[in-house]
Amino acid sequence: MPDATGLELIAQALREAEGGDGTSGSPVLETVFFRGRGTLLVEPTRIGAVLASLRERGYTFLASVHGVDYYPQEPRLGVVYELLDMRRVDRITVKLRVASDVPEVESVTPEWPTADHQEREVYDMFGVRFRGHPDLRRILMPEDYEGHPQRRDFPIGGEPVLFTFNERDTMGSPQ
Repeated sequence: MPDATGLELIAQALREAEGGDGTSGSPVLETVFFRGRGTLLVEPTRIGAVLASLRERGYTFLASVHGVDYYPQEPRLGVVYELLDMRRVDRITVKLRVASDVPEVESVTPEWPTADHQEREVYDMFGVRFRGHPDLRRILMPEDYEGHPQRRDFPIGGEPVLFTFNERDTMGSPQ
């Protein structure tokens, strides 16, 4: 993992590569170094450029793409990318956040084929749409399913599970 100083140097290089002065228009909004893990919080519109720059720095393996719900905060929905540098056995996390009223971000699948099914899962479970994805459709839930079950405000409930000890209670049969 990059140490705290290494993470700041990576962030500064990304800012300079994108022509940012480190404040306005910067692709990197924040850096977090916690428990030995380096994380970059990036501008959602710049995710493709940031990941491409990190690939040039040796982070060539996209290990994971997953979603997060920060309810009730806004921007509410997040997408997390885990990148690995296999030569140095190094890892970096890249996060972005999008508002729940327009949960959309550019797909990285064309450049990172391993993101294909992972982006579909984030779409299915959290409702984040990935523009430019070659086949964005549900992967875990039926196509006609309404809602996104991993969102924190998704209603919990459904039919009670029938076990032998509660068979009479759930079936409504008197004894």
